[in-house]
Parts: sequence; C-alpha cells; structure tokens
Amino acid sequence: MFHTVAVISHASKVMLKILQASLQQYYLDFAEFEDTLKTFSKECKIKGKPLSKSTCGSLRDPKSLKFQRDLLAAFDSGDQKVFFRLWEEHIPRPVRDGDSLAQKLEFYLHIHFAIYLLKHSAGRPDKEDLDERISYFKTYLETKGAALSQTTEFLPFYALPFVPNPMVHPSFKELFQDSWTPELKLKLEKFLALMFKASNTPKLLTLYKENGQSNKDMLQQLHQQLVEAERRSMTYLKRYNRIQADYHNLIGVTAELVDSLEATVSGKMITPEYLQSVCVRLFSNQMRQSLARSVDFTRPGTASTMLRASLAPVKLKDVPLLPSLDYEKLKKDLILGSDRLKAFLLQALRWRLTTSHPGEQRETVLQAYICNDLLDCHSHSQRSVLQLLQSKSEVVRQYTARLINAFASLAEGRRYLAQSTKVLRMLEERLKEEDKDVITRENVLGALQKFSLRRPLQTAMIQDGLIIWLIDILKEPDCLSDYTLEYSVALLMNLCLRSAGKSMCAKVAGLVLKVLSDLLGHENHEGMEDILRCFIKEGNAEMIRQIEFIIKQLNSARKEALDGTRWDVLWQEVIMDGAKALQP
Repeated sequence: MFHTVAVISHASKVMLKILQASLQQYYLDFAEFEDTLKTFSKECKIKGKPLSKSTCGSLRDPKSLKFQRDLLAAFDSGDQKVFFRLWEEHIPRPVRDGDSLAQKLEFYLHIHFAIYLLKHSAGRPDKEDLDERISYFKTYLETKGAALSQTTEFLPFYALPFVPNPMVHPSFKELFQDSWTPELKLKLEKFLALMFKASNTPKLLTLYKENGQSNKDMLQQLHQQLVEAERRSMTYLKRYNRIQADYHNLIGVTAELVDSLEATVSGKMITPEYLQSVCVRLFSNQMRQSLARSVDFTRPGTASTMLRASLAPVKLKDVPLLPSLDYEKLKKDLILGSDRLKAFLLQALRWRLTTSHPGEQRETVLQAYICNDLLDCHSHSQRSVLQLLQSKSEVVRQYTARLINAFASLAEGRRYLAQSTKVLRMLEERLKEEDKDVITRENVLGALQKFSLRRPLQTAMIQDGLIIWLIDILKEPDCLSDYTLEYSVALLMNLCLRSAGKSMCAKVAGLVLKVLSDLLGHENHEGMEDILRCFIKEGNAEMIRQIEFIIKQLNSARKEALDGTRWDVLWQEVIMDGAKALQP
C-alpha cells in the first residue's frame, strides 16, 4: 500500500514538471521567441526534463490556416459570395458587430468587391455581374452598413452605387489607385493574424491576466458590498432599537391600564388628566407636546380615534442607492486630465454628495468616497488628487477646496480627512498662499474651522502659527467677505479655547486687543462673545468685569450668539454653493 502511494506521488510530481515546462514552451512559441524556444527545448532535453509532445510544433491551427488561405484567395479572385460566407462562418458575430476595426474593414471589403470588375476587367465588364455586385453593395449599405453612415470617413461611399462611372469621379479616385487593393489586403492579413493569434493565447498568460484582474475587481466589488451591507445593518439596528423601546413602553402602559381597570371595579374613577398622560405616552416624541396642548381627551372616543389613526401605515419614500463609480479611472482623470475635465469631475463629485438624500443614500456615497480614498489621503505617490489644491488653475483649486469643505461638513468626512496631518498642512499652505479673499480661500477656511473641533488638529494649527495669521487678516475686517469674517472669528475662538492658544495671543497682546476692538465696532459681531468668554476663565477680577460689560453691550444689540459650528445652516450653504455651476 505504501509503495503504491509513493509511486502515485512520484508520478504526480513528474506530471507537474511536465505541465510547467509545457506551459513555458507554449508561451515562448506564442510570443515567437524562436531562438529562446530552441535553447529552452535543448536544455530541457539535456537536464532530463521531459516536454509534452502535444505542445511541440507551431501553435497555428491547421483549420484556421486553411480558412485564412481560402479567404485571401477569394479576396484576390473577387469571389465575394465565397469570401463573405467564410467571413461570417469564422469571424464571431460579436466581433463583426461590436468591434470598430472589424466593421471598418468589412465596409472597405464590400467596396473592394463592388468595384472589382471595374479594376480587373481587361475590356468592358459584364454588365449583369457588375449590376449584381453593385446591388449587393447597396443592400449592405441599407442594412448592416447603415451604422457607419454618420462617420465622415465613409459618408462619400454611400453615393457609390448611384454614380454611373465611379472610375472618373474625383470622390473615388483613391479607390482606383494601384496601391489601394494591396494596402487593403495587408490590413486584412493583419486583422486575421491578430484575430487568430488572440484566440490561441497560451493558458499560462490567460490564467495570469484573468486571475490578476478578476481578483482585483472581485475584491473591490466585495468591499463595496460589505460597506453597503454594514450601512443597512446599522439602519436595521436603529429600527430594532426603536421598536424594542416602543414595545417596552407599550408593556408599561398596558400594565398601568390593567391596574386602572382593577381600580374601577372597586369604584375608583379614572381622571381625564390620567387618560391624557397615558395616551400621550403612546405617541411618538414629536407628537407628544402638540397633542397635549391641542387634543381634548375628555371627549368620548377621542383617545381611541387618535390611537387607531397613529397605526395607519406611513408610506416611506423609496430612495434608491446611486450607481457605483469607477474610482480608479476617476482618480486617473483627476490627475492626468485637462483642467476643464478636472473641474467638471470635482463639481460632479461634490454634487453627488451634497444633493444626495440625507440618510442611507448620503452615507453610502460618503463611505464609497472614503473606502476608495477619493482624495488620496493615504497615498504616498508624488501625484495625488489632494495635490490639486496646488494646481496652477484657479478653477481647479477652487473646486478642490469646495469638495474638501463638503467632506469636512460631515462627521465621517472629517474623520477621514483628519487621519493624517497631510491634509491639514496642505490646507494651511493653500490658505496662506491665496492672497485674495476668493472662494478658494473661503472654502479652505471653512474646512479648517470644522477641523478645529478636533483636539489634535487644534494643537497642530496653534503650533503652525495659524492664530497669528488669523489676527493679521482680521486687522481689516471691512475688506473681508461675511463668510471669511465669520469663519475666521469662529476658528480663532476654537483655537483660543486651548491654553496654548491663549499663550499665543498673549505674545501679541496689543495686536489682539486692537483687533478685538475693531471687531466690536464692526457691524458683524458674529462670534465675538465666544472669543471674549475664552479670556474670562484666566483673567483677573478687573479684566473679567470689563469683558462682562462688553458682552452685555453686545447682547443688548443682538440677542443671538454664534454657535461656532451652525451645522444646520452650514450644509445648506454647501448645497447653495452647488448652484454656482461650472458652465460647459
């Protein structure tokens, strides 16, 4: 038994070696490495590595070689019936109908046979045969050849069947030159060689190409499916938790109602206020306060009617997921495409995010961007999408900044951008290089303000001297747009919440006081109270008293203070920004 297993094992190893050597031999023959193939075969023979006899010799299929000879013979003799019969039998329909090279070649082949008698007849061509060929060509133009009628290259040839003597017509002069037919035959031979060489691609090469690409595509597809599945599972989990909470609430109300029924048996009355409190608990949080004020539960039947109405099925709007994108091609076009193409793509990507429906659709779009590293935040390549912030084109820089600002408006987007300080450094660099108060700088400033909600990024901004830059531009608030002024003040406030930020301000105390004084006199007081309160915590009694007086004066003219983030307004700003569309 052991001997038998050993023999089988040895035979398997021998067969594997034969297979490996044969695949290599097969590829060398396919790639036409003739000298290498001879040397390989010789060394295999010397070293005792056998080759499969079935792979020896040429890869050319005898049947395909016969077909090519017959097809070329029909071409030379002008036998169009035999030629197109062989053509349709051996050239697959998907190639004939879908390959542009095959379609163009077939069009010229029909011209070749249509004018064959005019070029090769010693005297006057047979009229009946010529009419048949012209009729055949005309039928082709009206059927299969009609697909090329909109192509400038072929448009003149649609008049060929209707020209009495095409040999003297200037539009067809090229067809009757001596070089036209040999050139067409050469194109036919190249097409056939390519066609049948491709069909005999070695298994070794096929396995390598198919497995590499298919594995990559499958991995990307599975990753996308995983993201979508996780997103759905989170949605279902939220629904489950809500249903579970409603169930527990219902059990509690039911228990109280049973107690109340028992009490009525002993003669205790149920008050309208108690009935109202029970009914309100059965409704959603959004309806409780309005119901408590507007519904008279003392009227008989009111409570039961409201409860039954609340059970009516609500038609949920079916929001489909957006189709997937080829992110590899997108990023390639963003890096290598023209500036106009880059701007259009950046605009479309931003709109895809900002105009998506809130909830699952928007979250899916954002997750797809993050999973495919749309902005190349994790790329170490010298050329990346993020580097479009440094583009020479002002439009490209602007639309890149807008897209980053849209990312930063969502918590997951900020988390993605904040994973490394590379994005922060590039934004700071862009902010300081934009010497004008333009849209690019506004969007970069908006993104940085949202970044400043994260403690590690606050530290980095303070260390990079961003406070000094903010104080410097706030020296002339009248020269700034409302957006720049508000977000500069909000960013300065967030950075001054840190002790390091206050210490930085203390180094230029005189300048800071002047800036604050100028801002107090400005018509836009957004964020001033928050900044002033930052200094109350560590100031002395006299300073605190003065700051509180200033805040009181501010509030007497304006009762609302800037929240610092205003996310409800912010997202609307991003969507409205999309209306400033790049025109084609």
